[in-house]
Order: sequence, then structure tokens, then C-alpha cells
Amino acid sequence: MNKQLTEAIQLIESGFHEEGLEKVERLVQYADDELKRTIAELYYELGLIDKALVVIEELMYSYPDHGELFVFAAECYSEMGREDEAVDMLTEIGKNDAAYIQAQLLLADIYQNQGLEEVAEQKLLHAVALQPDEPVLQYGLGEFYLSRGDYQQAIPYFKKMIYQNRPVEVDGLNPHLRLAEAYSLTGQFEDALSCYQQGIAKKEELDGLFGYGYTALQVKDYETAVKQLSRLKELDPDYTTLFPYLGRAHRALRQNDEAVKVLTEGLAKDEYNEELYFEMAKAQFSLGKMEEGKTYLEKVIAINPSNLSAVKELLLFFHENEQYDEVLELLAFLEAYGEYDPLFERYKGKALYEADNLAGAAKAYEQALLDMPDEEELLEEAGYVFLESGDKVRGVECLKTLLTLQPDRSDIAERLERLQAE
Repeated sequence: MNKQLTEAIQLIESGFHEEGLEKVERLVQYADDELKRTIAELYYELGLIDKALVVIEELMYSYPDHGELFVFAAECYSEMGREDEAVDMLTEIGKNDAAYIQAQLLLADIYQNQGLEEVAEQKLLHAVALQPDEPVLQYGLGEFYLSRGDYQQAIPYFKKMIYQNRPVEVDGLNPHLRLAEAYSLTGQFEDALSCYQQGIAKKEELDGLFGYGYTALQVKDYETAVKQLSRLKELDPDYTTLFPYLGRAHRALRQNDEAVKVLTEGLAKDEYNEELYFEMAKAQFSLGKMEEGKTYLEKVIAINPSNLSAVKELLLFFHENEQYDEVLELLAFLEAYGEYDPLFERYKGKALYEADNLAGAAKAYEQALLDMPDEEELLEEAGYVFLESGDKVRGVECLKTLLTLQPDRSDIAERLERLQAE
């Protein structure tokens, strides 16, 4: 690289932006064409798109048959929000131009960003039909389907790039990691783990390490999950998404103190992450610190009343500890936010029963049965509450339904006989 440009880059990287850019401005005035191209790329990397475009347009005038310059200019137009100009420029690049593939990939990207996904797909499929063994196109089409959520459709393109007769290594592309992601998102976890292992061996990408750890967690390979997510934390401590999953993996290995340590780190970086609070609650429960666990569950619900997992855990905690007033307070809080689940009515019925409010309990159980008419424990609880509240007909109905579901329950059969004899 040119010595003066190297010095300018060093100034910029050291924080002396103005001095460095002034040096580049002076240099570009008498640079040769090769150096101008390098300077244009530098401007682009620095986000100075308008400056990059000025240099590239000058080169385009000198080299009108160099398609890669037109692709570069189109990238600049796209970044500047001038997509129509970018599309016009890219469509002028012919099939015989060495930059044609790159142009089709950029066109597809622009169309996809505009919401024209079918047009983007057709551009890519057309290019693949022309050059079916071109690895960059296979990768591009796989990425397209992956980003669109068509994970199964992405798989064959990544596989072809990897397993074709003469596998091609392309700088900057790691198809093993993309294939692993597609496998994981379609529930093919074992295949995903194999691909993650190969992809990470090639290059430790942050998202790849996260995907590897997350997928290992799905198949209960907790040691691998801890290893990969810990490595990710080492490389990027601010990758906050990893912390709840790393905490969960430690907890699954009964490393509860380590789980608490990891989750505490995570909360210091992201104090509004409900998953971190939920995992911390589970870790505290595992350590026997029940009140601390309850407090963390309450924090989850304060952040997001719709977190049903946390709500169910807290309702269970209150019920097991016979804190029925707290059950009713929590349910009233959730009702104020418009949250509802059939399970809420069941807990409400239990709490009202314990408060000797039989009419209220019966009403709550009736509501719960509308959504869970065949729930066996609910039928038994409701049946006895109806009987105790004086609604013999409804109580008998519930117990009869329960007996059809559990015909070996002699105690229920005997109770029904006594009721019918009364």
C-alpha cells in the first residue's frame, strides 16, 4: 500500500480523523488509478459514501468497460438511498462481464430491501441457471432464503457449495455456519452441530459461536453449550444475548453458583432483559434461595406482564407457600394489563376457596372449565368446590366426566353413588 495512505490510515485509526482525511484528500488529487480505487474503498469503509462515489465516477469515465466499478458505484447509490439509480446502473452490466454475478447479487439485495422478494428471487435463480456451479451465487441464494425465513429451502444451496465435486473456498464466506443455522432453525440439531463444529474450526464468528452454543443447549449437550458460549463471552463480553443461555447451561450442569455469576454479569450490561431475570430466579431456586427467586420472578413480570412462564412459576410459588392473597393480587395486576390464561382462573378458584369465598371460587372454576373441559385435576377440584357451594348438579357432572377419563378411580365412583343415593 502507498506509504502516505498508510500514514493517513494510521492517523484515522489513532483518532486523528481530520488530519488523516486531509492527508487522503491531498493524496487523491495526484494518485494513480489503482490508488484511487483503494482510496474509494477506504472512503466507503469509513462511511464517506459521497466521497467514495466521486472517486469511483471518475474511474468509471476512464474505464467504461470495467463492470466492477459500476457495481461499486451502485453500492454507493444504494447506501445513499438512490436505489433507482443503482438498479439502472446494475441492469446495464452484461452477462459476459466478469462483474455480472456481483451485479445480480446486489440487485437481489436491493429488491429484497424494497420488499420485492419475488423479483429478488428471480434475479438470483436466473443467475444460478446461467452459472449453476458458481459458489458465490449458491451462497447468495442460500442467504436469501435464510433471511426470508425459508430455512429448508436454503439448505441445498449451502450444501452444494460445500459438497460439490470441487469445493471452492471463497474469502469471507463460511457456508458451514450458514448451513448449520438453517439446520438448527428447522430442528435438525445433530446435523447443525456437525456443521457448526466445522464452521467454527474454519473461523470463530460471533454469531456462529452463539448458534453453536444455543443448538447444543437444545439437545442437552450442556458441556458444549458452556464451552461455546463462554468462548463467545471471552471474545465479546457485550454480546448480551448469550448470558441467559450460558446461565441456563451452567444451571443444567448444577453449576448454580457459576450460573448466578454469569447472570449477574449479564444484568450489569442489560438490566431490562427479562430472560436474565427469569434464569436468575431459577438459579436462586436451585440454590434453595426461595425468596430471592421470587423477587427475580416479580422483576420479570414488572418488565413484561405477558411472560407466561414467569407468571406460572410465581403463581406456583405462591400456591405452594399458601400465599393466597398474593395469588389474587398478582392475578388482579395481570387482569389490569389485559393478560389472560385459563390457568389463571384455576389459581383464582383455589385462592378464593381458601379465602372461604365459595361463590367466587365456583365462578372461577366454571370459567376455567370453559377452556379446559377435560383437564382431570381441574375437574376434580371444581367438582368438589361445586358440591361444597351447594351446586350438586354441576358437581356431579364434573365428577362423572372425571370418571370417564379415569375409570379406575373407585373413590370417585363411590362418591357419585353416595351423592345419587342422597
